Order: sequence, then structure tokens, then C-alpha cells
Amino acid sequence: MNYDTSNHGFPGWVTPGDRKLLQDVGLATASKANVIVSKDGPGDFRSIQEAINYAVDNRVGEGRVVVYVKKGVYEENILINRTMSKVTLVGDGVRYTVIAGNRSVSAGFTTYSSATVGVDGSGFMARGITFRNTGPEAGQAVALRSASDLSLFYACSFEGYQDTIFAQSQRQFYKSCYIYGTIDFIFGNAAVVFQSCVIYVRKPLLGQANIVTAQGRGDPFQNTGISIQYCRILAAPDLKPVLGSFKTYLGRPWQEFSRTVIMKTYLDDLVDPEGWSRWANSDFALSTLYYGEYQNFGPAAPTDNRVKWPGYHI
Repeated sequence: MNYDTSNHGFPGWVTPGDRKLLQDVGLATASKANVIVSKDGPGDFRSIQEAINYAVDNRVGEGRVVVYVKKGVYEENILINRTMSKVTLVGDGVRYTVIAGNRSVSAGFTTYSSATVGVDGSGFMARGITFRNTGPEAGQAVALRSASDLSLFYACSFEGYQDTIFAQSQRQFYKSCYIYGTIDFIFGNAAVVFQSCVIYVRKPLLGQANIVTAQGRGDPFQNTGISIQYCRILAAPDLKPVLGSFKTYLGRPWQEFSRTVIMKTYLDDLVDPEGWSRWANSDFALSTLYYGEYQNFGPAAPTDNRVKWPGYHI
């Protein structure tokens, strides 16, 4: 996936008005909001979900709905369903506006329903918000699940352990974001680009290995895949002291035609020389996947000792 970002660094589907909304700060954002959410100060709602529901129900025409979420930790699970198109969540920055959940597979939820925030309505945008799900003992625990077509996340943070971002389907773009996780923490079958992001690999549980991506393309004719461009893949502070105790891989094939390309990205020394991992130590998809690396740099960028699978390309 390689979206044309000649539109001031954003994909062509982003209108000038939407781009300005993403890049505005402070009072400019508040003045454009349809509703304001605040935990303990002046605002229209204390719940983000209630604010979204109200704003969508009272939308005039087919214009974009803007929900400004003031600083605070909002402990709630949010669903933006298919009827809720063109919703924008704008926060006060990733250190200040946090949406936090604790649902997980080990607590009885499915991976799908574990998401702190689930988005199905098309044209969703977010800026300056942290999406968080707790772990690491909780197993699969999604911070964000997105099936929103033409969705965009700018200057956001995604904090989890296993399965942090479920880029489920459709066209998605993540720019200047922070992503934290351990196992398969960028996964799904969207046509998704991560650009100028910092990907932090955390300390996993004993006996586990870190896997950055698990792309889920099950049909060779699907125009889907994960593209990581101009990013940095680094050890998070909790992993650095024990770096030698855990292996870290760039990805493994969740489905038969898994497709992931990492290009022009800094790979720190946490990445194993082989680069990529098998699925459950099997030969599954090794000849049908497409994994590529192009012009990466950093201590782990050399490809001399990479896997020799038929589906791996440099």
C-alpha cells in the first residue's frame, strides 16, 4: 500500500478543511467542535459515547461531526457504528486525553469485542488522543479496532500489549503516531499505511517473542496489506534492560497471503537478524506471503541473515 501523500503530507481523500482541522490546535479546535466532552470542567458531556451519539443524531446535512475531548482519562468502551460516518475525535494531546479500557479475551470477550474503541462508520478521523487497553497478562486486548473506510489517525497513541491495533478492513492511514505492543500488535486485513510513526516494542511475558505485525490477507486478489513507511521501530523502556532475553520479529503470516512491506524505516537492534517469524513454527504461507523490505536503516536493517522464504523480498 502506498497512498499518494502529495496533499500536504496527507492522502488525497483528505479535504483541505479536514486537513486544517487535523492540524489546528487549541481554541481553533474548540471553536469548530459540535460538542465538547469534559470530565470535570465546562463541557456538554462527560461521556465520549454520549457526545458522539448526540452529535450524530443532531447532525445538519451530511457534514463532518467534530467532538472535542478535553484532557482526562475516560474509562469507557466506545463504538462508532456504520451509520455514524464522518466523525472526528480531537483531544488535547496524547499525554492528556486518554480513552482507556480493560476488556480482553481472557476476561471472556472476543478479540473483536475487546476493543476499547471500535470504529465502523466511514471517514473517521482522530487527533491528539491515546487509545489504551491494559495487559500484558490479559492476552488479546485491542486498543483500537477500525473497519472505517478512508479513516485517518494523526498524532495519536495506541497503547496495548497483544493485538493493540486491529486494522480490520478498508482504507486506513496513520501519521505521526505512537504504537506500543508485544505480540501481533498491528494486525488485520485493511489496506493500511503507517507513516512517520514510532513503534515501541514492549517487554512480553516470559517465554514469549515479540511480533510487530500479523497481516490477515486470505485472498490473493484482495488489495490489502500493511505498509510501514518512514517510521522507527524501537525498544520501549521496559524492554531495553532485558533486550537479550526476548526475540523481536517484524511480522508473521496470520493468513495464507499475508502481505507486509517495511520501507525507509529505522530498525533498532532489538529486531532479530532473521527479521520475520513463522506462524506456530510451521511452514504455513511461506511461499504465498509477500514480505518486503526496502531501504531500511539502523542496526537491524542489514538483510544478509534474513529468512530465505520464497515469499520474502528485498
